[in-house]
Amino acid sequence: MNTLSYKTVSANKETVQKEWFVVDAKDEILGRLASKVAFILRGKHKPSFTPHVDCGDNVIVINAEKIRLTGKKMTQKQYIRHTGYPGGQRTQTPEDLLSKKPEAVVEKAVKGMLPKSRLGSAIFRNLYVFVGETHTHEAQQPKKLDLNTIK
Repeated sequence: MNTLSYKTVSANKETVQKEWFVVDAKDEILGRLASKVAFILRGKHKPSFTPHVDCGDNVIVINAEKIRLTGKKMTQKQYIRHTGYPGGQRTQTPEDLLSKKPEAVVEKAVKGMLPKSRLGSAIFRNLYVFVGETHTHEAQQPKKLDLNTIK
């Protein structure tokens, strides 16, 4: 048996093959969509996955305003931030955020599922979220991605 043919190949920035995918968020549940998008962004669906390299694909999410949340999360879940001043803690519900900036709800959900490091920040830059059917990345010829085929 030839043991040289069983070497572990570690991907790097030059050898990674990146693709573009479009995901339609219409009537999708937020957490389930976010976990599958994070899986694709991270590159875990590829046989050449390497944990310390950005080997994931670029993902475009359209129809962000038509996302669903189950149960009472639309009114009871809270996004917390701080202004940096004493007493500056502010909260916002997904209902408020969807009315003002719908793409932020999807972005927050996906970002929370990525690594909390410089690599996570680099991977997050491969996510593009749009309100409505149209997006600005037609030149990249993205493939339509069916979320039911993942995992």
